Amino acid sequence: MKTTKSLWQSFARRAGQTCVAACTALAGTAAMAVNNLPGGPAVNQLDLHPPVTKIAAEQQWLHNFMLIVCLVIFVAVFGVMFYSIFKHRKSKGAKASNFHESVKVEIAWTVVPFIIVILMALPATKAVVAMKDTSSADITIKATGIQWKWGYDYLKGEGEGIGFLSTLDVAQREMSDSGKPSGDDYLLKVDNPLVVPVDKKIRIITTASDVIHAFMVPAFGIKQDAIPGFVRDTWFRAEKTGDFYGQCAELCGKEHAYMPIHVKVLSQADYTKWVEGKQKEMAAKADDPTKVWALPELAARGEKVYAANCAACHQPTGKGAGPIKPLDASPIVLDADKNKQLAILLNGAANGAMPSWKQLSDTDIAAVVTYTKNAWSNKTGQIVQPADVTAARK
Repeated sequence: MKTTKSLWQSFARRAGQTCVAACTALAGTAAMAVNNLPGGPAVNQLDLHPPVTKIAAEQQWLHNFMLIVCLVIFVAVFGVMFYSIFKHRKSKGAKASNFHESVKVEIAWTVVPFIIVILMALPATKAVVAMKDTSSADITIKATGIQWKWGYDYLKGEGEGIGFLSTLDVAQREMSDSGKPSGDDYLLKVDNPLVVPVDKKIRIITTASDVIHAFMVPAFGIKQDAIPGFVRDTWFRAEKTGDFYGQCAELCGKEHAYMPIHVKVLSQADYTKWVEGKQKEMAAKADDPTKVWALPELAARGEKVYAANCAACHQPTGKGAGPIKPLDASPIVLDADKNKQLAILLNGAANGAMPSWKQLSDTDIAAVVTYTKNAWSNKTGQIVQPADVTAARK
């Protein structure tokens, strides 16, 4: 049996090893130092984000105002209390007064708090009412929370008809998996940012396709839950051009940390150019759902769809990771009945762990299924046409 001295020596040795490991970790952290991200988080940030909308500026003013009011109340209450304790202590011969039902005291502690509440409530109510006034919007965009990405549909205003998915950049996910983060925009970079014009009222309608998400951009002063089956809305009017970042602010599952929001605010002229380019891009991608594709071209397109939407979970090698099932040598992927795989893509599986991908076009779904059936070791030679996806949706 070890003596007390040897136990203490062992403990000291382990503590020293822990200290060395901690110092090494800190040194590694210092080596990966990052800078402030304009429009996003700052290093050692304590205050709210620099506001770029009037609502965000009003929120920041309210925040500081409430802190001052609370500080004044704190100092006044505790100042009187400690003064009374010191001034009227028993050692100096002070004797407690005996009174009750004092009309003056009753009026004072009723009126004073009432005045304080009114002083705090008036500016707060004004800000809340302004935050909820989504009328007369120049552009209306629907933001749909999807495990784990955002879908944007431009419903009204310039850009009407544009729609796309915004997903965490694949390189960002690879950095996270490797444990070697880098860059000031780590886990905030997306493949398709939400683009809006400056000095225009943008109404954001939020909903979700699976679980509760939340659309939050601190620099705009907006945070609105996205709830399946419900439609909520918020708005902002950015006064500066630039890139602004947020994240899903509702715990929505295991990929919650990989669901960023990137809003790019452009000048009116640049926004018009973006709309024209996006509309041309969508027109070029508008496929005939009855077209019969050859295996090579459909698989090539499917590889791009897989890299943008599936590789983050199933890995570029198709091997999966942890609870994520592999697609390489998967019985469902290899099955001659293509409807089994299509049902999972369209409806999801495993209680939402595998999300629905019905927001993709019929051609993209056909392409990615064809790709997985012929990639890696899955050399089935099977092909799924867009018409098969159309039929499976019914």
